[in-house]
Amino acid sequence: MFGVAMRILNSQGEAEDVLQDSFLDAFQKIDTFKGDSTFGSWLKRIVINKSLNLLKKRRLEFQDIEKHDFRDDSDTEQEQAETESEKLNKIHQAIQLLPDGFRTVLTLYLIEEYSHKQIAEVLNITESTSKSQLNRAKAKLKEILETL
Repeated sequence: MFGVAMRILNSQGEAEDVLQDSFLDAFQKIDTFKGDSTFGSWLKRIVINKSLNLLKKRRLEFQDIEKHDFRDDSDTEQEQAETESEKLNKIHQAIQLLPDGFRTVLTLYLIEEYSHKQIAEVLNITESTSKSQLNRAKAKLKEILETL
């Protein structure tokens, strides 16, 4: 649940706060749990909704990040592992730089494996909007990765 909040909010402190609020809400409103899905799914939905509500309350500003020198000429296994780690770090940084809407759709689709229908329901958008946001997010991500 923390990972879900962290990927949406991009802030450890806020993710921790959302997680705590989510567990508190789940405990207080356990009588509204109908059993139509698993408890984990119900709780995850609360975490996602609380994370999205927090995103609506604030707007993130883009941060300048330092350019890194990523070597492609690794010879040893350790250097290759470091290069892979650097690539993953670069991708993570690029995802953090995406606008909120793009990052949210990308996270829900690729990482949380939500369908476009589920994303549309969670975000109150159409499925076609979810699909276009995902495509735009991928394009923007590629653009950001080229500059890092």
